[in-house]
Amino acid sequence: MLRFSFLALTLMTATCHGLSQGQISRRKVFVTGTSGVVSAVSTIVASIDSANAAGPDLSFRTSASGIQWADAKVGSGNPLQQGGTATIDYAMSTTGARYGTKIYSTADKDTPYRWKLGDGTTIAGIEKAILGDGDSMPPMKPGGIRRLVNPQSLGYTKLAEAPKTLCVQDGTPGPIPPPNQAFEEYQRFKNIYCNPDRQYQPDLVLDVKLYGSR
Repeated sequence: MLRFSFLALTLMTATCHGLSQGQISRRKVFVTGTSGVVSAVSTIVASIDSANAAGPDLSFRTSASGIQWADAKVGSGNPLQQGGTATIDYAMSTTGARYGTKIYSTADKDTPYRWKLGDGTTIAGIEKAILGDGDSMPPMKPGGIRRLVNPQSLGYTKLAEAPKTLCVQDGTPGPIPPPNQAFEEYQRFKNIYCNPDRQYQPDLVLDVKLYGSR
């Protein structure tokens, strides 16, 4: 099973810089060749859960829909159901950034993300992480933290389908960094995931902390 740190992610992203997509993909580099990489503090997990400030050593599995996932912390209680209201903190990173990997964290702004499961406002990868993906990925429980490597098919492909797409939260699948609160982070997100000039969208890395009733 795969073990990695965000230091490994940075190093592996740099490794594939300059290679064509036909030669090698950032996703392939991300999921292979990690032995011997020194573990580093996971500042992203720490940003949403101070109890995990040292950063867990994660063992990844792949769900039926292609999400690579690992639980940094298993929650307790009853999982949420379709139609229920979900409240999360998330830290968003990418496998395709040339200068650093982190894009945005709700914990940095103290602005949890909330929506109704199944209402179409949130990308499929996050909903599957919370509700589960059959036997290949169980649902999250309140208090749990799950790290996802989300393929583009379950992410933001709709944002870049048309040249005139507006990268805004209203009317498009979120979450999207709010430009009025985090303009630099929004611009970073927009350049990667809301850019029709990109030939492909890199995988999205998310740490998701699920809350109970709030």
